[in-house]
Amino acid sequence: MTRAFNFSAGPAALPEPVLRQAQAEMLEWHGVGASVVEISHRSADFVEMAAQIEADLRTLIGIPDDYAVLFLGGGATTQMALQPLNFAAPGQAVDFVVSGHWSKIAIKQARPYVDVRVAADGESGGFRDLPPRAQWQLSADAAYVHITANETIHGVEYPDAPDVGQVPLFADFSSSIASRPIDVSRYGVIYAGAQKNLGPVGITVVIVRRDLLERAGQPRADIFTYASHAARDSMLNTPPTWNWYVLGLTVKWMLGEGGVEEFARRNAAKSRLLYTAIDGSGGFYRNEVAPVARSRMNIPFFLPSAELDGLFVAESKAAGLLALKGHKAIGGIRASLYNAVPLEAAQALVAFMDDFRRRHG
Repeated sequence: MTRAFNFSAGPAALPEPVLRQAQAEMLEWHGVGASVVEISHRSADFVEMAAQIEADLRTLIGIPDDYAVLFLGGGATTQMALQPLNFAAPGQAVDFVVSGHWSKIAIKQARPYVDVRVAADGESGGFRDLPPRAQWQLSADAAYVHITANETIHGVEYPDAPDVGQVPLFADFSSSIASRPIDVSRYGVIYAGAQKNLGPVGITVVIVRRDLLERAGQPRADIFTYASHAARDSMLNTPPTWNWYVLGLTVKWMLGEGGVEEFARRNAAKSRLLYTAIDGSGGFYRNEVAPVARSRMNIPFFLPSAELDGLFVAESKAAGLLALKGHKAIGGIRASLYNAVPLEAAQALVAFMDDFRRRHG
């Protein structure tokens, strides 16, 4: 068996050691006589595992004790809808900074429940840069300010947490969580679908400051209440147990590799290699994002024509470089360089790019 280099934007590459351990433990886990996906989530073995995964994630990211950690289904998009229900009064204002496709999706999910206010919007510039902080128009009465820390499609990333004053900052970190150190205390809520940097599709991590859980929010069923999930250690209902287990393996692997500081170094090296190849191609490849806002995780780029884009995708796949087709919203090519993507993958992609340019440039 030969595994290709996988540049998928999500579901994305998982570490091979994690896949091999999951394979080895698939039929029988930790001496219990059954798979981890077959046992009760309320059994002592599973509860112990879940507690260890939370402890490991707290260590990996640096999550303070005054933050709850939830492991939920539904994906990041569901959290976009649950946050106004949990943290805003009916009709209360919420400020959104729009930096790309997923910022717009967050607004779409929240709009039925709150007074959506667009504090800043980068769409007029084609989402090629972050809206300048000095131009944001924030509301003093907002329930929270929402940003998308990394735009998976447009390849725009915040280098740090913006200062939004006393209003809590909520951030979708789906594409960049655990890719470099962050100061969790700068945020009220951090949420992320696991399927890019933390594990498999089907489970979402929500990190929420505990005092925010005391907000009344809006009328909703108990299953949509973060405080209820926190009180039951994310087991208010049956959780996605296999996904939680594989997430735990991934977090353990990251700690063993050196933690977020080491992955920050690796991710900087991978993205630097690819951006250098793009910028040094004499215009054959181009990335249109302002250098200060370029994502380390998702790198979109374009060739001189759509025909060459298609040929690039076909030839790269034949060369063992998977999932490089750009998102339909913007076209072109996209390489996602998440934590499980090794430096060798970026090197192979750059070598292919150089060869392709010589043959078709």
